[in-house]
Amino acid sequence: MKAIIIGDVVGRPGRTILRESVSRLKHQYEAEFVVANVENAASGVGITPVIADEILQAGVDVMTSGNHIFDKKEVVPYIESQPRLLRPANYPPDTPGRGVWIGSTNSGAQVAVVNIQGRVFMAPSDSPFKVVDQIVSEIAGRTKVILVDHHAEATSEKIAMGRFLDGRVSAVVGSHTHVQTADEQILPGATAYITDLGMTGPHDGIIGVKSELVLARFLRALPVRFETATGGGILHGVVIDIDERTGKAIAIERLRVDK
Repeated sequence: MKAIIIGDVVGRPGRTILRESVSRLKHQYEAEFVVANVENAASGVGITPVIADEILQAGVDVMTSGNHIFDKKEVVPYIESQPRLLRPANYPPDTPGRGVWIGSTNSGAQVAVVNIQGRVFMAPSDSPFKVVDQIVSEIAGRTKVILVDHHAEATSEKIAMGRFLDGRVSAVVGSHTHVQTADEQILPGATAYITDLGMTGPHDGIIGVKSELVLARFLRALPVRFETATGGGILHGVVIDIDERTGKAIAIERLRVDK
């Protein structure tokens, strides 16, 4: 089976190119499963129920997130009732929502998606290594195909996670930095890996934000309210070919779609 995993969707420009591209990409790559990180989908921070439903209707099967998942308060009751919107699994146990989704594709292939968040230069959370180790051990008997979104800042932490899970999951993909890396590879244990998927959003800015606002903060060290950049969008992500019988990755290819 082939799965498409899409990098952080940022604001309206990101949602627009996502909506315009998913169906075509699924057809082009004969992909039967799509994951997208959506924690920045609503004006660059957080997500709302309306926007989440819009993304699902565009053809995304599971939505992952990260440190901005609860920036819009209306998402709290929604994430409790919508299992296809994940928050990091290593948040406190009483946090609304869930960090794992297990289900099947249209062809009947069983798939699991796990969402975890890093700790280096990030808000406090439980160890992503300990939490994901326990999760993978628990779900390995239910499905061979396991996709992990590691939402983290530090490159070293993401690479460490890839090596830690190599041979136990089908893919470990990084998100959060909004800059696509060029290190896509199949690790020795047949796990597909990339340090960061990149951003799906406006390219005329600084990682999705209006350039003048980011520059003002750097130059004057004063608080600035960030706004999503405008202009055309770019979709970043990967396509992964997986042997669904074994869960081993066969190939990984970077995606870039310019609007």
